[in-house]
Amino acid sequence: MSAEMLDNKGFEVATLGGGCFWCLEAVFEQLRGVERVESGYAGGSVPNPGYKAVCSGTTGHAEVVQITFDPTVISYRELLEVFFAVHDPTTLNRQGHDVGTQYRSVVFTHTPEQQATTAAVIAELTAQQVWSNPIVTQVVPAVTFWKAEAYHQGYFRNNPTQPYCQLVVNEKVAKARKGFAAKLKG
Repeated sequence: MSAEMLDNKGFEVATLGGGCFWCLEAVFEQLRGVERVESGYAGGSVPNPGYKAVCSGTTGHAEVVQITFDPTVISYRELLEVFFAVHDPTTLNRQGHDVGTQYRSVVFTHTPEQQATTAAVIAELTAQQVWSNPIVTQVVPAVTFWKAEAYHQGYFRNNPTQPYCQLVVNEKVAKARKGFAAKLKG
């Protein structure tokens, strides 16, 4: 495990993109063992991109969440199980009505172990034929994570009545609560 992956408390980091980061943040912050979830951008060519630039699709970044977690409470594999359950990994550069490379399904792996685990989970889901179409999730080495603007952090918590939250985020949160009730905080 690399030094960047572990802090002095033994936490690890996972970086995942599966459409709008508001949805993933709202799902993952509910899980026991998840210490912090930050919305941001990764995978592009422009340093320190802003939301408008990323949404234009010209920077190459994906909207992602960076999850700091305690692997003694929740494993990286368990995070991936939730990730693949709450988004559609078979649609290229799209999640529902959100279209563009910034909404691609992507896993940025921080270690060879994360890369191997991600490949294994994708192979298992493919063998189980969970979806009728093939999984198109990119699996690439981690790159610089750029934290999104402050108003994106905790977006669902802070804006539960916003229409996108009501129509899209709520659905993903409900799906996670139903499918992973035993992993929820409190």
